[in-house]
Amino acid sequence: MNSQAREGACAFAWRNYLLLHSGIGENDNRRAALYRYIANIRDTGEDDFGVLQIAAVAYLKKMDELHDARLAADQILAECLEARNSPPER
Repeated sequence: MNSQAREGACAFAWRNYLLLHSGIGENDNRRAALYRYIANIRDTGEDDFGVLQIAAVAYLKKMDELHDARLAADQILAECLEARNSPPER
């Protein structure tokens, strides 16, 4: 994955997050956590732009629910891997 794909996935998720959370600043700590999370996904070998976008949005949503960035990352990654390894629905 090139940096443009990573930046695009993060920018998409962050823009949408800001639309839903007007009290959060552009440079909130959650943004840095999002970028680290997506970089970590890349380190596992995932480079599909669509998957990265979904993971980024899901990560921010889960982080809000759990109030814990590391736990959110672990749960989202587990869900993505489970979905990938599940047999396709008919």
